[in-house]
Amino acid sequence: MKEKIEVQARKALELMKPYSPGKPIWEVQSELGLQRVIKLASNENPLGPSPKAVEAIQAALLDLHRYPDAQTAGLKQTIASHYNLESEQVIVTNGGDELITLVSEAFLDAGNEIIVPGPTFSEYEFGAQLMGAKAIAVPLKAEFQYDPEAILAAVTQYTKIIYLCSPNNPTGTFLSKTDLQYIFDSLSKQVMVILDAAYSHFASADQYSDGMEFVRSGYPLLVLKTFSKIYGLAGIRVGFGAAPQEIIQSMLQVKEPFNVNALAQTAAIAAIGDKEHVSRSQELVMQERERLYVSFRKLGIRYTESMSNFVLVELGPESDFIYEQLMARGIIVRHGKTWGLPLHLRITIGTAEENDNLLTALSGIMPAVK
Repeated sequence: MKEKIEVQARKALELMKPYSPGKPIWEVQSELGLQRVIKLASNENPLGPSPKAVEAIQAALLDLHRYPDAQTAGLKQTIASHYNLESEQVIVTNGGDELITLVSEAFLDAGNEIIVPGPTFSEYEFGAQLMGAKAIAVPLKAEFQYDPEAILAAVTQYTKIIYLCSPNNPTGTFLSKTDLQYIFDSLSKQVMVILDAAYSHFASADQYSDGMEFVRSGYPLLVLKTFSKIYGLAGIRVGFGAAPQEIIQSMLQVKEPFNVNALAQTAAIAAIGDKEHVSRSQELVMQERERLYVSFRKLGIRYTESMSNFVLVELGPESDFIYEQLMARGIIVRHGKTWGLPLHLRITIGTAEENDNLLTALSGIMPAVK
């Protein structure tokens, strides 16, 4: 008879809900017996990885017996040059998720508060709970627009961090440069802003800012970026943060020494200079985004205009049925329940062919729910 395990996990774990990713293709194929599955759930690049990154990985394979550069010096310098920063203003991480964890470990104490928009990416709250801090959600306004006044009104003596996701996941809406400036000018310098700009390459609005100009100006701001989206490197997990040197130095104190593997570093150095792949990916998203809007209007589907590579659609009480019907046809999308939006689905923009399949499926499903 086995001994009963009496080791108690931390109390904080009782409040924490692990991140739930979108279903992988293989799982849907196995569950439903489908040969062909289209994944429009995880905001991946439908054109695949940067060809220059793939070439760089292939050239680096024979050095896998060596540990990666613990300082990520080459990649930091490449990123710094790309954004007109100093290397000391950059930290490279195992995807954007690790960056959020490092921020939490470096800056949050039990009893601190963070402010997050609602709805938004769940990992911000997860990182706070990990450290015994509290997340204060500030709801977005009508049409899922940011409310700078409400954000500032939520600040208390316990506020340590404000998270701003722009373009916001899952809504695709953004915070304008003017509103960013207003928030910075109104905040105490003891409150750090984290701008998650993971989807910045897809934003086309004139008033959009990825925050780098504010980093260069010395504001207490950390900009989060990733190589998972525009560069198509989601499978090897590499992201980075840009901030004043003092903020980066604090995070380096809690970073694992070999957190980003050698292939990820090599691939990212190559990908950031792959202008052709970036341009093709942007053009695809912007063209197909507009085409989806037109088709959604014809189908009577409400949607939120997006500055990202996904679109949030409102389908009402039949959203569960539509989600399951799409899945049965081999099309994976993301249900809004994850963000407290039970009437919505988030749909990643795919290739023209993938989007054609989506629209054909919706054309067959929608008449059945009206």
